[in-house]
Amino acid sequence: METTIKKIEDMSLNAWPSHKMELYDGWILRFSYFYTHRTNSVEQFGTSTLPWREKIPYCEQVYKRLGTPAIFKISPLVSPDFDYMLENRGYSVQHITNVMTVDLDNAVLDAPVTDVLFSNEIPDFWIHSLFDLKRTTNPIHRSVVPSMYRAILKETVCASITKNGEIIATGLGILDRDYIGIYAIHVREDYRRRGYARQICTGLLNEGKKRGASHAYLQVVKNNTSAEELYSSLGFQYSYTYWFRVQPVGTRFQ
Repeated sequence: METTIKKIEDMSLNAWPSHKMELYDGWILRFSYFYTHRTNSVEQFGTSTLPWREKIPYCEQVYKRLGTPAIFKISPLVSPDFDYMLENRGYSVQHITNVMTVDLDNAVLDAPVTDVLFSNEIPDFWIHSLFDLKRTTNPIHRSVVPSMYRAILKETVCASITKNGEIIATGLGILDRDYIGIYAIHVREDYRRRGYARQICTGLLNEGKKRGASHAYLQVVKNNTSAEELYSSLGFQYSYTYWFRVQPVGTRFQ
């Protein structure tokens, strides 16, 4: 199980680059003007040789300089003692995420995908449509995030559904080794509960099978009940959970 978690964690790093990154003694410090927790946190990916009591203050100073609280991602690969240390420093838990996986031979792929358009590239109009679906108005995010999508080195499958000349649903598949990762599933609010998210997911999983993937993974925020029910109905099962420890409110920086 630990080997599978390490594999998925590595693939998720490949799938979602940050705007800025620093490698530090087996840790990676990620920064993207707080577009998402994942791209603005410290992740442990290798062997650590320095003591935690030295490394944590270093990370805090880096994020202080960048004008944001320090955030640490806590996955099952991280020592529970490290999580306890952050808790004792006043760090709080935010944004708990469940990772779900499925063997594609066991996936339920019976939904029609006639409305879905696919592209091997990630066009600018798709990114800006995603901003609109997510109601992303921050001008810094709208400026830097397109470059993050263009920095993805792995093979991608970009999916969308268009109505009346506008993209009303999006999805992104990222192929890595024998997996396809499912990302950016969004449907415009007035088009929800019509099966469009299922079409997007089904189409991406089928495309993954065609391109050699035998497994799929995705990440869903805990208690997002509608998304969890959709993914479960497609055959996904819970694999593991991770969360983020965020620096105390009193030490936030403007």
